[in-house]
Amino acid sequence: MAAFRNLCALVSRNVALHARPSLLSGPSRGLATAKAPSSLFASLDTFSDRHIGPDDSEVAHMLSKLGYDSMDAFVADTVPQKIRVSSASVSNESISALSESELLQRAKELGKANKPVKSFIGMGYHNAVVPPVILRNIMESPAWYTPYTPYQPEIAQGRLESLVNFQTMVMSLTSMDIANASLLDEATAAAEGMVMAFTGSNGKKRTFFADSGVAPQTIAVLRTRAKGFGIKLVVGDALTALEDEALRADLCGVLVQYPDVNGAVKDFSGLAASVHAAGALLVCATDLLALTMLKPPGEWGADIVLGNSARFGVPAGYGGPHAAFFACTDKLKRKMPGRLIGRSRDVHGKPAYRLALQTREQHIRREKATSNICTSQALLANMAAMYAVYHGPTNLQRIAQKVHNFAQIIKNAVENYGYKAVSTQFFDTLTFDVSSVVKDAEIIHSAALASGINLRRIDERHVGLTLDESVGAEEIVALINVFASAASQSPVSLNGLTASLPPSPAIPENLRRTSKFLPHPVFNTHHSETEMLRYIYHLQSKDLGLAHAMIPLGSCTMKLNSTSSMIPLTWPEFANVHPFVPKDQAKGYEELIKELGSDLCKITGFHACSLQPNSGAAGEYAGLSVIRAYHESRGEGHRDICLIPVSAHGTNPASAVMAGLKVVPVKTHADGNLDLEDLKSKAEKHKDKLAAFMITYPSTFGVFEDGVQDACKIIHDNGGQVYLDGANLNAQIGLTNPATCGGDVCHMNLHKTFAIPHGGGGPGVGPICVAEHLAPFLPTHPIVPTGGDKAINAVAAAPYGSASILLISWAYIKMLGGAGLSDASKLALLNANYMAHRLSGHYTLRYKNGKGRVAHELLIDLAEFDKAAGLKVNDFAKRLQDYGFHPPTCSWPISTCMLIEPTESETLEEIDRFCDAMIQIRKEAEDIITGKQPKDNNVLKNAPHPISVVAGEEWDRYVPVPVPLLFCKSPYSRQTAAYPMPWLLEKKFWPTVSRIDDG
Repeated sequence: MAAFRNLCALVSRNVALHARPSLLSGPSRGLATAKAPSSLFASLDTFSDRHIGPDDSEVAHMLSKLGYDSMDAFVADTVPQKIRVSSASVSNESISALSESELLQRAKELGKANKPVKSFIGMGYHNAVVPPVILRNIMESPAWYTPYTPYQPEIAQGRLESLVNFQTMVMSLTSMDIANASLLDEATAAAEGMVMAFTGSNGKKRTFFADSGVAPQTIAVLRTRAKGFGIKLVVGDALTALEDEALRADLCGVLVQYPDVNGAVKDFSGLAASVHAAGALLVCATDLLALTMLKPPGEWGADIVLGNSARFGVPAGYGGPHAAFFACTDKLKRKMPGRLIGRSRDVHGKPAYRLALQTREQHIRREKATSNICTSQALLANMAAMYAVYHGPTNLQRIAQKVHNFAQIIKNAVENYGYKAVSTQFFDTLTFDVSSVVKDAEIIHSAALASGINLRRIDERHVGLTLDESVGAEEIVALINVFASAASQSPVSLNGLTASLPPSPAIPENLRRTSKFLPHPVFNTHHSETEMLRYIYHLQSKDLGLAHAMIPLGSCTMKLNSTSSMIPLTWPEFANVHPFVPKDQAKGYEELIKELGSDLCKITGFHACSLQPNSGAAGEYAGLSVIRAYHESRGEGHRDICLIPVSAHGTNPASAVMAGLKVVPVKTHADGNLDLEDLKSKAEKHKDKLAAFMITYPSTFGVFEDGVQDACKIIHDNGGQVYLDGANLNAQIGLTNPATCGGDVCHMNLHKTFAIPHGGGGPGVGPICVAEHLAPFLPTHPIVPTGGDKAINAVAAAPYGSASILLISWAYIKMLGGAGLSDASKLALLNANYMAHRLSGHYTLRYKNGKGRVAHELLIDLAEFDKAAGLKVNDFAKRLQDYGFHPPTCSWPISTCMLIEPTESETLEEIDRFCDAMIQIRKEAEDIITGKQPKDNNVLKNAPHPISVVAGEEWDRYVPVPVPLLFCKSPYSRQTAAYPMPWLLEKKFWPTVSRIDDG
């Protein structure tokens, strides 16, 4: 009660001090600010007015403050004239605009074009049942899908706890020592495991063996990744192949699937011992539901365990997004890719979660990195974790047992017709040799399609099927009758099957799970929907997302994720499509992908597009791999030098190394511009081996450089190709484009420029667009062919990557139309320049062009405060949390700077609110500089201030001063800590912990 009284007194005193403003004061915004319709028949629900924050009067106000009387004049001073494109290139004539209601109608039309055929194809993809409480309150909730990666843990404790649940779930089910917080998909996770095995031998052993029971899409991705590292990939029977001594001598690792793609459950314990004896690693791809019944890989000797967690409550979505899991032994933890969440404590000793072992990440290791992982699949990992929380170990085992029993019933019934199961030991997948009953497996598939069923196509002799939680008794009967029909046998009924329940599992006794799993309280508590709902809301209350405030992270483009673009995502017509269905069953997806690819080509100025890469870093890797393939096709495979500016994002050099390139850094000038002389010198020096040049435009320093075309010409003149990183494409649309700048290939972050939510750390999509001469090399896929006639192998598990969320970017582009997309880029530039204007005089703007303009983001330098008051970038960042804002990007691309990007979605009111907060913090810093607050105990150093501290019994406390310790009165009040601005009385987001120990 005392703490409550303290808080009440604090609020009442602050009300008196600040004289709470009227909610009706100031200019109002609403439909009246939207542009008037052009005619009576025009739509009133146009999207541009909803997406772009500033209205016409606010735009005029900002332009006036910057000294302009028109948007055109402002843009002319911001974007170099030599790279401008015609306004017709991205316009409503080239990309017509749909209203929100028209968009939803169009989405319904496309959804109907996808045939509702029930798929039993398997191969790592299932018809997951998403509990409604998770669907509505996580997947469809902006509180969960709009936050950013939890680099600011004090305002991200909710999803950090949920991701710890995910890691714990994976560790428990696999019996491994440590697990990360998810990877992009199972196939790329396997590729990461292969590279870990390779680097574990210090590159001395180059043979990696993949068992023939591994999914074909995984093997395809392994082939792509192996090429860049010079790894020799061998595919065969792992249980017999290691008898070859020559192979063992060069062996770095072995990958097995457990159960394998055909359903067989094999004992790999002897193989693990043999692999270890050869000094190699055993990598196992597995299935979490199966591990509730199977002996976990950690108990039979696996070093790395990975797989797809999507059957734990994540829709198939034509291939994704899905959260891969990745676990390993303790001795390998510092080599493990991806994000890892650990438990730490705040400055008051309160337990708290944070990202751990971050020195492994590519932005620190750069060209020394062996993985370019920059994002994960946090939203999907959270869904999978919540699925386990909701069901708990008992119900998970019941689900697994039911699926397994159904598979046994089908096997017994189908074998009665003369078909032969390839394996008698299985969990949920069966492969039948049908050659003794029918001439061709196509007869079975035709009978299945006639019943609305897809089976797995293997070859003319074999047919496969996989069961999952969604399968009911009627579907079991339908499946059996498909085989009965093809064998000209009488159909069965459900009554005829009840007596055939198998007496024991079709799992060898030595491979049955005996160890307990998920004993932790969180997995044994929240099993009623009431408790589950409260747990979800409890966690989300700890996290700041776009539903609370602007997230001005530079180079991250945290713009509106509109509800209208998200709605179709969970419609069953899109959510329930297996990625390997026949193309005629996915006509809606095919048309959507075609339209999106075409629009992206119009926006970038390029010829062709691949939507397969499922993150920005994956797009970088794919683009560079395409460049390498192009050089090889011309007999110039020796070209392996990649020039990269020192200012580049860490994924650039990491991706280059993964593609088999050698990185040569290029200098930048003190004004932030690329050093063209250094570029020219190095391009000429390496002209016989120059493969590529990677450049981000506008630069990571937040300016449009005048010399971008000159830089690209230097590369082309010396035989190289230009990779233009599309991280900052949001500043270009309709004003310039990567092709005009001189690029040959670019990737786009659909989770930035094109409004896919960041999901608290994923999903993302990183498609690439290429010039005509590179189009033949776009990636293909082993199951559903894609790409060109000289295609590189797959770079993702699914043919179109995270296909379901392509809906979001498709909808975003269609609703804005060409004119709206161009307006969005103009407003992104204007908002950033207005913010730079407001902060000038308070902070040092590090870079601007010759006209004093920045691009869509601005870099402010805080070095002066370290010298004057001992204040670091982190101190300003943590204090911003007290003002209810997520801090900008900190200490990148320069360690003493903040990179700020407001995006076009924020209103003038919100931008001013952020600037007011930054200016007030500057005043607080001045108090420290002038001695009004001590350097070691002040409102910035102690930030953030959670309610537990502000309302605590002891505000005045002991602080570290020279011995002897003296009791010191706090140099600032509770009001100053919690309510430094009056608007915080109306709306206050509280960090739930104090500053977390970064050690």
